[in-house]
Amino acid sequence: MLSHVFMGISDFERALAFYRPVLSILGVKERFCEPDRPWAGWESNPGPRPLFVIARPFNGEVPQPGNGTMVAFAAATRDQVDAAHALALSLGAVCEGRPGLRPEYHAHYYGAYFRDPDGNKLCVACHAAPL
Repeated sequence: MLSHVFMGISDFERALAFYRPVLSILGVKERFCEPDRPWAGWESNPGPRPLFVIARPFNGEVPQPGNGTMVAFAAATRDQVDAAHALALSLGAVCEGRPGLRPEYHAHYYGAYFRDPDGNKLCVACHAAPL
């Protein structure tokens, strides 16, 4: 269904220092990083799409987070959700919802919400029952 998700960022080095460890903790593989361009992308597993890409907006304007826009990353376990949320906050994210069950979505939905250093809203969610 999706080819890629493009996230506009204002400071490539800051964004890379944020997204590399957060996506790594979720087991998401970096596919490319071109600091001279500057942009970086991570691929899905088993891949290669959809991609998640960070870059400055191509029009040169300042990126603006969308109201009601959010990218949600899948986590295999609830522990991954907890770890990703804690790591994101330690890297400068702002909490938008602590890790926990959200039964209004479904019985096993366990998610956490935060904004990256540019204000983009992100979620990490596990849909599996606890082991």
